[in-house]
Amino acid sequence: MLAAVAEGHRTRGAIARFVGRRDDALQHPLTVLEDAGLLRRQADAFRTGRSTVHVTEPLISFYHAVMRPEWTRLERPGQAETVWADARARFDSSVLGPHFEQLCRTWATRFADDATHGGRAAAVGSGVVNDAARRRSWEVDVAVRSADGRLLSLGEAKWGQVMGMDHLDRLRRIQQLLVAQDREGAERARLVCFSGAGFTDELRAAERDGQLTCIGLDRLYAGG
Repeated sequence: MLAAVAEGHRTRGAIARFVGRRDDALQHPLTVLEDAGLLRRQADAFRTGRSTVHVTEPLISFYHAVMRPEWTRLERPGQAETVWADARARFDSSVLGPHFEQLCRTWATRFADDATHGGRAAAVGSGVVNDAARRRSWEVDVAVRSADGRLLSLGEAKWGQVMGMDHLDRLRRIQQLLVAQDREGAERARLVCFSGAGFTDELRAAERDGQLTCIGLDRLYAGG
């Protein structure tokens, strides 16, 4: 089950298919792994009754993304550098990416000032917004709400990408969909881009115009 979640199967149904069990047989082992601190369940910020399951320890994610698929080559002398080069993309997407998203949610919960979100953050999560017109769904990495349930901000987090106007356009589309759903606070929600690699000059100009807020590593580690 840890392997299933580490490899991206984050709903109970997806985990059940991976391990070859009925999903109603997974409640006890999932609870045990949660109680042991190995897994955490995160409620979807936009779909009532939906949740996803995540590995809490990055070393477990590293083991399943990098080491487990490569044991044969790792047991051979002198293969470590080649294995690492081949596994780097999996490491970035399966370990660094999810960990950075969680770091951004933690920052939004504990360290961001009220001005960043336009209010006092009471709940921070992630979720999925359906887009029927485009026949797809959009993931929101950082969704911040006030104590009364009002949506304060919508955030996109990218560890290894320089973020640009396409990321702002994505957040605008998500905001449009939430406004159409009459989500409280959606129309005035702040748009936030979190990046570990930086931002384009165009996006920084949009920030100066008040269209969004850009949060880089300097601010994430300085707090506030």
